[in-house]
Amino acid sequence: MTDPDRKGGDAVTDPAALTPAEARALFRGGLVTPTAGYSAGYAQANLIALPREWAFDFLLFAQRNPKACPVLDVADAGEVSASVFAGDLRTDLPAYRVYEHGRQVAETADVRDVWRDDLVSFLIGCSFTFEAPLLAAGVPLRHQEAGSNVAMYATNRRCRPAGRLSGPLVVSMRPVPAAQVADAVRVTSRYPAVHGAPVHVGDPAALGIADLDRPDYGDPVEVRPGEIPVFWACGVTPQAAVAASAPAFAIGHAPGHMAITDARDADYQVP
Repeated sequence: MTDPDRKGGDAVTDPAALTPAEARALFRGGLVTPTAGYSAGYAQANLIALPREWAFDFLLFAQRNPKACPVLDVADAGEVSASVFAGDLRTDLPAYRVYEHGRQVAETADVRDVWRDDLVSFLIGCSFTFEAPLLAAGVPLRHQEAGSNVAMYATNRRCRPAGRLSGPLVVSMRPVPAAQVADAVRVTSRYPAVHGAPVHVGDPAALGIADLDRPDYGDPVEVRPGEIPVFWACGVTPQAAVAASAPAFAIGHAPGHMAITDARDADYQVP
């Protein structure tokens, strides 16, 4: 089916069948869309690019908060590709957010005009990577059914700080039928490099989330009778840390608009 949220670019009749290179070419050509369901079998990643003087602080932040910030790859300062991403990090994601002193100043499909030679790019594991295995196990994914972005929320849980970086844990939420929650936990626990098992199941108030219909990022999704909200650590957490810690400059992906890597989902699966 054609992606209902696409903007610009060519029509996409089967996003799952695209190779990573094909998907990146569409994004480079102007397609702006959430990437859930794209390039089945290939891992997706969050992007955060920070000035070199902040790189060590972020590496330490990621090491101390591995559920939210599992590092898949790090590019050298100024480099625009990585070992798991053969495209151009400045153009080949559907959308980016640009931050100055912790404040978002732009959302754009191309960051070549603001790219800096001192930026160190980190690719962080993304829960979209384990969505194909969830579907294979029969666990429904409401945001894919609706053609919308996944719902994401800033929580009342604080990440362990590192150097100048601190901030809240961000989570993604998927409604899961009660009888399939154990399956969802089992499947995702096999992917620790892309957030792994849920951090919370059930009452959103326990995470400080007052209203599931008002996500901080992404789109709301319906939680139907008999379903339980299940929450996974989310790779938007680094951008929440940027907002809280206010480095002079940073670039991240627009939430839900991911880097589609050349690595296979299976590369990050454990027995």
